[in-house]
Amino acid sequence: MFAAAIFDMDGLLLDSERVIMQAWLDAARECGVHLSPADYLPVVGKADVESDAMLASLLGGPNMFCRVMTRVEELLARQTSEPIFPLKPGAQEILSALHVRQVPCAVASSTHIREIERRLRTVGVRDYFSAVSGGNEVFRGKPDPAVYELSANRLGVSPEACLAFEDSEHGIAAATAAGMRVVMVPDLKLPSAHATERLIILNTLHEALEYVPLWFGSDIMLKRT
Repeated sequence: MFAAAIFDMDGLLLDSERVIMQAWLDAARECGVHLSPADYLPVVGKADVESDAMLASLLGGPNMFCRVMTRVEELLARQTSEPIFPLKPGAQEILSALHVRQVPCAVASSTHIREIERRLRTVGVRDYFSAVSGGNEVFRGKPDPAVYELSANRLGVSPEACLAFEDSEHGIAAATAAGMRVVMVPDLKLPSAHATERLIILNTLHEALEYVPLWFGSDIMLKRT
């Protein structure tokens, strides 16, 4: 039984990692630099400072990085009739199920806190979360546990009493180091053989719904009555 749930955002709640990766690949190509999915994948789940440094190295230096990043921002700012980062399958349903059970929820993301707020509000799920924590609020990003520890602290719950939901191995390492159990829903990358030995792995958040009574059962309700 767990007292709270803490979610990663990009690639877990929001279908954003693919869109962001494609923007980087397209922007790099437009600027005359070859960047492959295999080159990009190691940055997934890293905090901005670390991922920016990795991308600058891949792109040939800070000047080209700034040029490509400017184009990425232009591509991601294009107006569309639908949210550029929509909810992933099952996200709305699992958040609703936890809300009904009065389970405190938080977001622990490598993304900047302002962007977390904006993205969650765009798809209408910000109010499900009692707390959000961003990569810019901690000294080191995932796989360091700091952002998960910060979210647990903001919920007023010990990390060991939280169940984390993640899509990347950097995030899994962060949540595990914080003392949390982890449910993985893979996005861009499949889990390694080492990871599969110690995780609950689901295909979508829809599959998590049947486990909600087991993970967050009547004990939660009793504490709040």
